[in-house]
Amino acid sequence: MPAIVIIGAQWGDEGKGKIVDHLAERAAMVVRYQGGNNAGHTVVIGDTVLKLHQIPSGITRPHVAAVLGHGMVINPPALVEELDILAAEGIPMDNLHISPSAHVVMPYHLRLDALEEEMRGAHALGTTRKGIGPCYTDKVARRGLRVRDLVDPDRFAACTELALERVNRELTGVFGHPPLAVEEIVDAYAPAAQRIAPYVEDTGRLVHEALERGETILMEGAQATMLDIDFGTYPYVTSSSPTAGGACQGSGVSPLAVRGVIGVVKAYTSRVGAGPFPTELLDEMGDWLVERGHEYGTTTGRRRRCGWIDLVSLRYAARVNGFSGLALTRLDVLSGLEEIRLCVGYRLPDGTVTEHYPADADLLGRVEAVYETLPGWQGEISTARRFEELPRAAREYCTRVATLLRVPIDLISVGAERNDLIALRWPA
Repeated sequence: MPAIVIIGAQWGDEGKGKIVDHLAERAAMVVRYQGGNNAGHTVVIGDTVLKLHQIPSGITRPHVAAVLGHGMVINPPALVEELDILAAEGIPMDNLHISPSAHVVMPYHLRLDALEEEMRGAHALGTTRKGIGPCYTDKVARRGLRVRDLVDPDRFAACTELALERVNRELTGVFGHPPLAVEEIVDAYAPAAQRIAPYVEDTGRLVHEALERGETILMEGAQATMLDIDFGTYPYVTSSSPTAGGACQGSGVSPLAVRGVIGVVKAYTSRVGAGPFPTELLDEMGDWLVERGHEYGTTTGRRRRCGWIDLVSLRYAARVNGFSGLALTRLDVLSGLEEIRLCVGYRLPDGTVTEHYPADADLLGRVEAVYETLPGWQGEISTARRFEELPRAAREYCTRVATLLRVPIDLISVGAERNDLIALRWPA
């Protein structure tokens, strides 16, 4: 009773943090179920801009339990930095809970991430170099270190020593890089381990008990559907499953408990890093979207690639996740345009047009977007709190998106502030 999943429907950076922060007002718990500090969720509260990377967005609500689930990979020193930032803003950490089964991003993961990207050369994936991929690799290979290892000093030292026997052979033999020392890693992580230890507990039990009490739980993902390891534009993807199936796996929530899956959709499209992007704009319009939307990565600061909304990939995301509703974000960014384009199909290399996402993801890089054009609107819309207060063209745009996706809109974000929202219905 009920668990609600909040999922990015595109390539990330859709504004999930703001949506989770809003919904958390009526929830008891927010569970971050995958990813690590390669993600960035932004919450704007007045003059305060919080950029969260590992801690769930619900931490800003004092009544909400914020859970780092076992599907995450956690960088301990980076997590401590985040704790310090929140403490400086007067945000209490009493409700923070960390799964002992979450995996730990080790210094050698960051080193290997960077070295592997350099070795790929022109075929680099554009990773954040935060060590996320190598950490998930160790998890799947059953040789990773988990938070329960981190907070036990003796066990952490022993596990690190065992891991370095393999890692140092790879660093020196494959990459010609100097080996790492056990003592350096243990000394570097010991303060963070001590700081984190009080928050470590059986989060699976906490989640289960909250559901038994009938409380509302939000499951917050990082990245987005088109970056999912199985369903995304492989190999230009993340190393975990941001989709609805991954939410259950990474949080310990049964699929039977899920009552809503909210797809967060930016009113245009952006992505960071390499990979196919059918609606990408490599012209002045693309530059305008970047500057107007301040499209620079929360985690990396990299300039995002921008383009028109892609309803073909969004239909695919709706099918994969089973969206019960949409949260349409950044609608205000489109204000001031004479016309707005929506990608409604792909023209394949043989000239035929399809409305379906290609099963062969490699084909995505060779399709041409087919557009429908709608009139734009003028003026700022951030003060609108009811759908009827939006300009007619903005309402028609929202309605058209919902119609083509066959999914109703629950929320519309019309500005950067946490309250710059139009709530059409409660998503469940």
